[in-house]
Amino acid sequence: MDPAHRAVLRRLRVELSGQLLVSDAVLPLLFQEEVLTEAQVEDIESRSSERQKALRLLDLLPSRGPRAFPVFLRALDDFSWVRERLLEELREAGPGPGPGPGPGATEPRRPPEAVLRRVPSDRELSRLAARLGARWEELLLELGLTPEDVFRCRADHALSSQAAALAGLVRWRRAGGRGATVQRLQDGLQAVDLHPSVLEDILTADL
Repeated sequence: MDPAHRAVLRRLRVELSGQLLVSDAVLPLLFQEEVLTEAQVEDIESRSSERQKALRLLDLLPSRGPRAFPVFLRALDDFSWVRERLLEELREAGPGPGPGPGPGATEPRRPPEAVLRRVPSDRELSRLAARLGARWEELLLELGLTPEDVFRCRADHALSSQAAALAGLVRWRRAGGRGATVQRLQDGLQAVDLHPSVLEDILTADL
C-alpha cells in the first residue's frame, strides 16, 4: 500500500471505526476483489461489536497490497461521507513520496523457478520466522491458516513470537503438502508488504 494511504488510515483509524458498518457491503467487495482472504473476513466478523470489526479491518488493510486502498474506496458507496473524509485528508497531506530508486539501485533478484517450486526446509522456515517480527500473524492468515490456528500458535508459544511464527509456518507446510512452496511464501510476503529481499536473504544464507 502507498505510504500516504497507509498513513491516512492510521490517522483516521479511531474516527472511521465509529462510522463504518463493514459486514453488509464493505467486506463482500474486499473479499470478491481478493483484497481480503476468507480467513481474514472470518476474523473480522468474529469481533464482538461493529466498532471492533471496523478497527480490525482498518488494521488489516495497510498490509493487503497496492490495490487495497482503491478497492476500499469503491466499497464505501454506502458511506460516501467516509470516502470524502479520506480523500480530503489525502489532499491536505499533499503529494505522496517521489519516484522510486534511481537507475543505480539494486533490485532484489527473483529466485530461480526450480527454487520457487520446491517446499521450503525447516532451516529456511526458521530463518523466515526470525525475520517476520510483528507481521507473523498477518502472513500466516495470508497463507491460509485460520484465526484459530494462529491463536493456537500464539498460546502454545506465548513467550516467543519467533517460536509461534515457526510453529505456524510448519503447520502451513504440513497442511499444504507439495503446494506449500517457496513461490507461495513469496506471494504471501508481498501481500503483507514485506520486501522480497527478506526471502532472498533466507534462500541464499548458505551460499
